[in-house]
Amino acid sequence: MENNLKKYWKTNLKYLTILLTIWFVVSYGCGILFVEELNKIRIGGFKLGFWFAQQGAIYVFVILIFVYIKLMNNLDKKYKLND
Repeated sequence: MENNLKKYWKTNLKYLTILLTIWFVVSYGCGILFVEELNKIRIGGFKLGFWFAQQGAIYVFVILIFVYIKLMNNLDKKYKLND
């Protein structure tokens, strides 16, 4: 049982690392670092870099929350930890 819990938490930390990396790249990378390149593209009249800084990062963050919920529900079922 303890070995399963270690695998569970290792997988959980892997998911968190991947999802937080995606969030960081989108929010910091697209909103700050790559803004000049992204501003050459327009969506709905707004520059893409501006859109990511103002709205896109928030949308991605909310999507990542739902992805995390789905991943954790599957992980809980796999290790029979669901209630």
